Amino acid sequence: MAAPKIDPAKLPYRPCVGLMVLNRAGQVFVGNRIDQSIESWQMPQGGIDEGEEPWDTALRELKEEIGTSNVELLREHPDWLFYDLPPQLIGVAWEGKFRGQKLKWFAVRFKGTDADINVKTAHQEFSNWKWADIGDLLGLIVPFKREIYAKVIAAFSDLAKPS
Repeated sequence: MAAPKIDPAKLPYRPCVGLMVLNRAGQVFVGNRIDQSIESWQMPQGGIDEGEEPWDTALRELKEEIGTSNVELLREHPDWLFYDLPPQLIGVAWEGKFRGQKLKWFAVRFKGTDADINVKTAHQEFSNWKWADIGDLLGLIVPFKREIYAKVIAAFSDLAKPS
């Protein structure tokens, strides 16, 4: 017997934050997701816990994903940005509870050194990481996230320069 078909329109969006982490050279941190069979690069992001403020989530997620939250806030995106999961992931990702994500994005400047970054954390999400030029981001990101990344890039591209 086949599993019942889930109507994505009846599912909520998962509240999350996303971070464009810029180094002193103006490049953007991207990590290659550990749970994918193909290269799947993304900027740090994660779910907002009940009662948690987005900025507090952002700092927690950085510690959990890259081992440090040594950053300076440059800008908060004024809007929540949304993306939908592709049909094959509806009912699979996040235990089937969500149709996609709504994210509050922050641009931050990384104040540490590369040696401070450790993706092999207790909540490891990335197999490896690198600094990428902002113009290369869309080519690295999975297709279903490209539209939201284009909005983030447009909002924060003026910050992607040497500091």
